[in-house]
Amino acid sequence: MAFTFVAACYILALILTAVLIFFAIFHIIAFDELKTDYKNPIDQCNSLNPLVLPEYFIHIFFNVLLLFAMEFFTVILNIPLIAYHIRRYSNRPVMSQPGLYDPTTIMNADQLNRAMREGWIKLAFYLISFFYYLYSMIYELVSS
Repeated sequence: MAFTFVAACYILALILTAVLIFFAIFHIIAFDELKTDYKNPIDQCNSLNPLVLPEYFIHIFFNVLLLFAMEFFTVILNIPLIAYHIRRYSNRPVMSQPGLYDPTTIMNADQLNRAMREGWIKLAFYLISFFYYLYSMIYELVSS
């Protein structure tokens, strides 16, 4: 049983994916609070917008590490979400601060439903990725 760079990358990916799962859960809860009028849109967008770029950078960071570890299948599995993040951020509304959510449009029913659906899809992706990284980490530790 040897501790390799690939195993370390999977351990780091596992930990960072747990953080991304918490971000996705926070995202879902925040939009549910908006839907049920527990919070106003300005406060909600001020709490959600600072989490957008850290989520994207965390996801890209451990994928770059996995690319350096030559785990190409894992990187290929993550490329669609990375491409979606890049496209989503490049098409964001014009705002004075970084982020995706504009308080003036977030209360539209279609925007709110889209954000909720996006949160659930990301949560599902991160959960599946978490168990895949867990399996890959264990496999890498046992097979070396």
